[in-house]
Amino acid sequence: MNYLAIKHLHITCAALSGSFFMLRGLWMLTDSPLLQRRWVKVVPHVVDTLLLTTALVLVFWSGQYPFVQPWLTAKVLALVAYIVLGTVALKRGRTKGVRTFALVAALATFSYIVAVALTRQALPGL
Repeated sequence: MNYLAIKHLHITCAALSGSFFMLRGLWMLTDSPLLQRRWVKVVPHVVDTLLLTTALVLVFWSGQYPFVQPWLTAKVLALVAYIVLGTVALKRGRTKGVRTFALVAALATFSYIVAVALTRQALPGL
C-alpha cells in the first residue's frame, strides 16, 4: 500500500471511531440496552486498533514523530485525554452527570484532535 491509501484508511477509521463513540454516548445517555451488545463492545476495539496501526505506519513513513513535531505531540497528548474521558463517559463515571460531562469533554477533545490533524498546528486557529 502507498502512503495516500494508508492516510485515507486512517481518516476513515478516525471518522468511524468518533462517530461510533458519539453513538455509544447517546446510547449511554438514553440507557439503551444496545450498549450491552457484544458487537458494540468489540467493533470499537477493532476500529481503534486499525486507527492506531495506520497512525504508526504514517509516522514511520513520513518521518514525522511525536515529541519532535509539536502538532503530533499535541495529538498524542490529546488522544490520551480522549481515551481517559471516553472511559469515564462510557464505563467509569459513577453518575449520569459525570458521564455526560466526560462525554461532552471527550467529544470536544476529539474535535481538537481533528483540527490539529487538519491544520498541523498544536493550537489551530491561532
